[in-house]
Amino acid sequence: MPRPSSIEQLPKDILEKLQALLRDPRVNQLEVTQQINDLLEVEGHEERVSKSAVNRYSMKMDKVGEKLKQSREMAEMWIARLGAQPQGQLGHLVNEMLRTMAFDLSLNMQGQEVTDEELPGQVKMLKELSTAVHRLEQAASENTKREKEIRKQMAEEAAEAAAEVAGSAGISKEAAQEIKDKILGIA
Repeated sequence: MPRPSSIEQLPKDILEKLQALLRDPRVNQLEVTQQINDLLEVEGHEERVSKSAVNRYSMKMDKVGEKLKQSREMAEMWIARLGAQPQGQLGHLVNEMLRTMAFDLSLNMQGQEVTDEELPGQVKMLKELSTAVHRLEQAASENTKREKEIRKQMAEEAAEAAAEVAGSAGISKEAAQEIKDKILGIA
């Protein structure tokens, strides 16, 4: 199995510092590399990061950031369009969008040359993606079941109310029961 990159091996607090420095437009990558290596030295770590490793990581962060930006814009567009739609339909849309993204990601990965450095990340991403899709499918199933239960409960409450009104209006118990059965779809 390939060795993780020097960036992936950084302690969490130093990795977070690296990410913050890369987001700061006032700091160039050479300065980022120097500051991270200085920090590693001060904290007593022997490892160092190279300019090329910082550059690769920065490019990777930029790609991820651009994709997140595009995803947010797409989500905002769809939410604006479906804002008046019932929540269930929006949930179905999100599930479908995520399924499509999973499919697209798997197609993209098939056509790519994956370096030894990228392989562990790709495998981890696929595992997390498959777990997410599985959970989405479970959530969609639970939402459908919940919607059916709510509709059934509403129908039962409406049938009960109709039977009560019919009974208080002088309709026979049998006729009131027949109304209730019709509402519930029993008759």
